[in-house]
Amino acid sequence: MGSDHDHHHHDHDHPDDHEPKWKHDGVRVIPGNSLDPNTAQTPGMDRKAAINYARVGAQKIWAGTVHIHPNAKTGAHHHGALESVIYVLRGKARMRWGENLEFTAEAGPGDFIYVPPYVPHQEINASPDEVLECVLVRSDNEAVVVNLDIEPVEKPENVAWIDPIHKG
Repeated sequence: MGSDHDHHHHDHDHPDDHEPKWKHDGVRVIPGNSLDPNTAQTPGMDRKAAINYARVGAQKIWAGTVHIHPNAKTGAHHHGALESVIYVLRGKARMRWGENLEFTAEAGPGDFIYVPPYVPHQEINASPDEVLECVLVRSDNEAVVVNLDIEPVEKPENVAWIDPIHKG
């Protein structure tokens, strides 16, 4: 019996110890149903922040989801020194980029899109009737956008796709 008691005692060697390091500021799981809709909203888009400074103290990245309505497009812009990664969950995305937006590529569910710093680009929901659902990851929390005076190949109409971390 005594050995059982001793063993039990060892499980609680230091009952007065403070919380173990990292317990509350280590790895976080942010459930998909608890994303923060409290970011700037735009007609035609549903944006939710998952990882940002306000929610988890992230210093160098921003991540969230974005739902882009059919036919929504951005104007020509770039994001300064920021890098972006877009992961397509559903729908069809078309990207245009270059000095005159002369290059184009399309991405579907499961595809990743990488947008390097300073590259002029335009994002387009290439479907006339399906919502485009994406996960967006940014290399910084700063909402940098530089709108460019380039005539877009596909003129924004119907709904403007505004970038998720920008204030409207």
